[in-house]
Amino acid sequence: MSLEQTISKGIMEAMKAKDPVRVATLRNVKKYIIEARTAGPEIAELPDEAVVKIIAKLAKQGADSAAVYAQQNRQDLADEELAQVAVLQEFLPKRLTDEELTAAVREIIAETGAQSPKEIGKVMGVASKRLAGRADGKEISAKVRELLA
Repeated sequence: MSLEQTISKGIMEAMKAKDPVRVATLRNVKKYIIEARTAGPEIAELPDEAVVKIIAKLAKQGADSAAVYAQQNRQDLADEELAQVAVLQEFLPKRLTDEELTAAVREIIAETGAQSPKEIGKVMGVASKRLAGRADGKEISAKVRELLA
């Protein structure tokens, strides 16, 4: 079962369970999936990698919004955002620890044959695709710079 189908099934289960936060969150994800499918040439189903990118983006936006709300002393809105982020996290792959990220980036550097900081772009292209959803772009970039320096 694809991730897109899992989300559709999750919407129905959440509706039966009368879980409004889960229903709203998953419907929002489904909306972005449908938009992505119809944006270019019509696709029957979006690949799981693309769905993971959408979910990761929404989770990051939610976490950022929650931080802003917390700074403005609007804990009610921050809690709402964090509840939605928790639902989104269930559909994302497990995040890499610092050690796992270091090992993965070292492997990619060895594959690409990068030797100096001038070749960061070559490594980032491969690393961004391979580690999408499992590590934040800023984390990947910082690790690549650290290892190539």
